[in-house]
Formats: sequence, C-alpha cells, structure tokens
Amino acid sequence: MRRTIITLLVAVGVTLGTAGPALAAPAPPPGQGITWGPCTSPSLQQAKAECGFLKVPLDHAQPAGKKIEIAVSRIRHTVPQAQYQGVVLVNPGGPGGPGLGLSRLGGAVPKNAGAAYDWIGFDPRGVGTSRPALTCDADYGGYARPDYRPENGAEKAWLPKAEAYARACGKAGGDLLAHLRTEDTVRDMDLIRRALGAPQINYYGFSYGTMLGQVYATMFPDKVRRMVLDGVVDPRDWWYRANLNQDVAFQRNIETFFDWVAKNDATYHLGTTGDAVEKRFYDLAAEFRKAPLGGRIGSSEWTDIFLRAGYNVGEYTSVADAFVAGTKKDAAALKAAYDQAGSPTDDNNYAVYLATQCTDAPFPHDWATWKRDNTATDRKAPFETWGNAWYNAPCRDWPVKPGPAPKVAGTLRTGPLLISETYDGATPYEGALQARRTFPGSSLVEGVGGHTHSSSLSGIACTDDTVADYLLTGALPKRTGGDRSDRQCPPLPPPSPAAAGG
Repeated sequence: MRRTIITLLVAVGVTLGTAGPALAAPAPPPGQGITWGPCTSPSLQQAKAECGFLKVPLDHAQPAGKKIEIAVSRIRHTVPQAQYQGVVLVNPGGPGGPGLGLSRLGGAVPKNAGAAYDWIGFDPRGVGTSRPALTCDADYGGYARPDYRPENGAEKAWLPKAEAYARACGKAGGDLLAHLRTEDTVRDMDLIRRALGAPQINYYGFSYGTMLGQVYATMFPDKVRRMVLDGVVDPRDWWYRANLNQDVAFQRNIETFFDWVAKNDATYHLGTTGDAVEKRFYDLAAEFRKAPLGGRIGSSEWTDIFLRAGYNVGEYTSVADAFVAGTKKDAAALKAAYDQAGSPTDDNNYAVYLATQCTDAPFPHDWATWKRDNTATDRKAPFETWGNAWYNAPCRDWPVKPGPAPKVAGTLRTGPLLISETYDGATPYEGALQARRTFPGSSLVEGVGGHTHSSSLSGIACTDDTVADYLLTGALPKRTGGDRSDRQCPPLPPPSPAAAGG
C-alpha cells in the first residue's frame, strides 16, 4: 500500500515462507514479558496508557537466539471485571505503519463497547520506537525528485535511484532485513498475546493490517476471538499485482475528486468540469517538472499531494486548497501539503514497507516485465501508475531473497467482520469479497458507493454501530446469499467545500 491510514486515525482522534502450522513459540520466561511503565507520548499519557517493550526472537526459527524489542502500549478496560472481554491488538496498515498510539482506538467505538477491552497498540518490528528501527536513506523521499513519466526520462533517473536505495537497505538493515516478512510480525503478535496472558486475542486491523489479521487467523485460528478487518487486502495478490490493481482504482477516485472540485467551482475556481480540472492538474505538473516550485515541489511531489484525495474523501478540502495554492505559486503552502503526506526526511515507514513487500513474495526481476505491465496499466490509469511503480521499484534489486507468499485459509468458525467501501482505492473492493469467500463465517459491511479507504469509526452510525455490536456481543450481520455484502451502509460523505485559502 502506498500510504498508511494516518488520515483516518486523526479523524477518529488517534495520534499517531508458506504459512503452515505455527512454529512452537514458548511462553516468555518469568521476567521476560512486558514491563509496563509511563509512555513518552503526550497523547498516550493523557489517555492514561502504559507502555513497555517485549523481547521477541529476531528469527522465530531460532527462539533462543538474538532478540529484538517490540514497543507496546496498553489502555485498560474500565468496566467491572465480570464484563471484561479481553485484549484487542490493533494495526494501522502499511506495511510499516506505527501503531503504538492505537491503544486509544477503543475510545472511538460507540456504545461504550471499547470499555470492555484492554486495547493494545504496538509498533511492528523495525518500525517507530521498536528496537532496532530500520532506516536506509533518510532523504530518499525528499524534494524535487525525478518526474515519474517515462517520456520525461524517468527510467534513466529512477532505475539507478531505486537500485541504490535497495543497496542502502542491504547495508543498513543487517540481520533484521531478512526477518521483516508478514509472518514474522504475525508471530510477534502471538508472543504479545502470550506475554499478556491472554488465551485469545481480539484484533482490529486496517489496510495492510487486514492481511496480518488474515494470516494470523490462518496460523493461529484457535487464538482468535473476534476480528475486525477494514479496508481488506486481497490475499491472492502478493504484492506486485496488488499495486497494479491500486493504480486503476486510484484513477477512478482521482477523477471523482476532480468532478467534486468542478462541482464546487464557486469556491475553488479551478474549472467547471472534471475534465477541465484534470487538465489544469496536469498542466501544473508539467510546469513544476520544468521548474520545481520553491526549488522543492516538482511534478512528483505535486502528484503525491493529490494521492491523499484518492484515499479518503475527507482529504478533499485540504487537497483542493493545495490545488489553489499551486495555481498561486504558493511554495510554502505546497511544501506544507507535501510534508503532511509523509515526512520527506524519515524513511522508516518506507523502508519497512519495502522490506516486507519485497520479501513476502517474489517481484519480477527483469525490468521488461515491469515496463510492459505498467505501460499497459498506464494507458487506462495515468495518474498513479508510474509513481507507484517507482515507489516499489527497489524490490527488483532487494538484497534479501523473498519467501513464498503466506497462505490464507478460512479456518475460523465465525468472523471476521469485514468492512469496505465500494470504491476503496488502496484496497479494491474485490479483496473484501475474496476474504468473505475465504472465511465462510465472516460478514461484510459495505459503504455503498463510497471512495474512502478504511472508513470505520469515522462517524457513520450504520457501520460504527455494527462494529460496536460485534465487539459487545459477537453478533455479526446475517450472511446473505450470493457474492455480495451482507449489510449495506452509507459511505463517508465528501465534505462541504471550504473557502479556498489565500
């Protein structure tokens, strides 16, 4: 996935090999569990969270070998002990998304349903405050990067750039680099469960976190109590094909955004039709390619700012304001908009993203395959195809041999609760349908006609109350016949246009 769900988490008030039988993972010896203490994060302190570290094997095949540390946070239940329902582990996606702050998520669940659980946030191995954290080239995502388009010399610029990044990760990653696959994090999750003394976990996963959930349910089905998966990754697409599928979905979503801007031309004055707004976007991209605004915002940075609108309709006003700033050549405003999309001087999330995707399953090594597939996709989806290709291009030269993709099998008796909007760009809706087919005890809630990725707990009562009822009682929407959703809810609506700044 190109981005984690940072926007969603802010909206709900939260800061931020083949999978066969699980390896025997011994319970942590006395004194090697989690020692809880104060959190350093002000938001976690305010929420009265506890924080600590759990030592886990670097290589789960050698449980007595070298250890690394997983940063964990906890917000305890507030109901009487007789009403306590266990622990909920939460993951925000990525791969590479930090999740320590997500112990606060329980407060966003309606009907006070979150109060019955201990909410557990954690930074996955290699991420954030877990130790060690992977970084390869902190300035790789910096400013005025090469243009994404092949006709503008992208291959000559990006191929050596991506290769150099892969080499840098090989040097910086050490022995951690070979142990950042999805299955490694899943086994860490089960060790967190053991350290907490929980016979089972509940789980809430967003985006890539839904893949962690599906693999956990496959490897440890008897350890799953309740599971919510929002923005469901298709378990058949590890990961090369999934990125191509994203490109087509993001094209549809950005065109929907351009239509919204045109509908609100009285506010933004960027064009009265979607086609006119789209043309202005590409005209400015060409202008910034030739002369990056403020020496920083070139065509690649410009495109990345707009990708936020492809993820979440809640970003429409901020991206439209950035669009207006671009027409006014407001370099400071555009730099702020680009920085908001992800730090250009901290590659930890990106490094772990690649370390996971590049080693979960093979990517094509020959550039001819990449060029053929992305050229074909670009014909129908020019907005994001080449940007996404270069984002993932270091996988061609990744210094760690990939394993076979983990398998996902529907071995749960009930669950998960699956959630997806119809036109999710990052995890297309077909992934949710496939998970529903795979897990015959699951139910799927659809935000009908929506364009937002991972939109639960964003204020849509139909969806959020379904989550609350499931967490309170285990009740799932009744399965319907056919290959379709089981409950249809309104989607997250686009916002009212803001008065364009400047």
